[in-house]
Amino acid sequence: MAKQRKVSNLLALAVLSTLAQGPMHPYEIANALRAWGKDQDMEIKWGSLYTVVRNMDKHGLIAAVESVREGRRPERTIYRITDAGRAEMVDWARELVSAPMREHPRFRAGLSVLSVLHPDEATALLRQRLDLLEDNITAARDALTDYTRTIPRLFLVESEYDLAMQEAEAAWIRSLLTELTSGTYPGLDTWRTFHETGEIPAELAERTRTTE
Repeated sequence: MAKQRKVSNLLALAVLSTLAQGPMHPYEIANALRAWGKDQDMEIKWGSLYTVVRNMDKHGLIAAVESVREGRRPERTIYRITDAGRAEMVDWARELVSAPMREHPRFRAGLSVLSVLHPDEATALLRQRLDLLEDNITAARDALTDYTRTIPRLFLVESEYDLAMQEAEAAWIRSLLTELTSGTYPGLDTWRTFHETGEIPAELAERTRTTE
């Protein structure tokens, strides 16, 4: 079970990991996060950055070091990570790495209502997804190979995980497509009959009644 945190937005963790490199003002933090591709690792809403920073300052996870002004630009406050912030960062990382949590990918949501599509259309759409997924896998694999020439593997482990998840999804879709195209998928005839006649088959109607 996830811990209740003073600032629960994952952007706060990204900010802490950035400030662990040294003091920065929010504009520098945003540039660093973009340069490191952190918006690919977690959902980041850039418009909430300053709100998150203020909340972190309020709860003692970061602290203002100084305010600077360059020319006519607005004054910028430079922040550093505090001991409490460093402890929070480490504890949060431990939780994310060690404790599995239920997530809700969009693909899973689509699969949960796959029955609303005719099986032929579902098959075509899954093939389309697989084609795109295989293109993404090839691009990701090539990029990872290039990165490993200059970047230590420790800083690419999240990219390895992403590639492994895409490969696992592709393998599962291929298996499903084999069942659908060979006609061995359980209940395929019932699924097809429902779409072609508009009538709910008796076995599905019975299941609906038993779950009410």
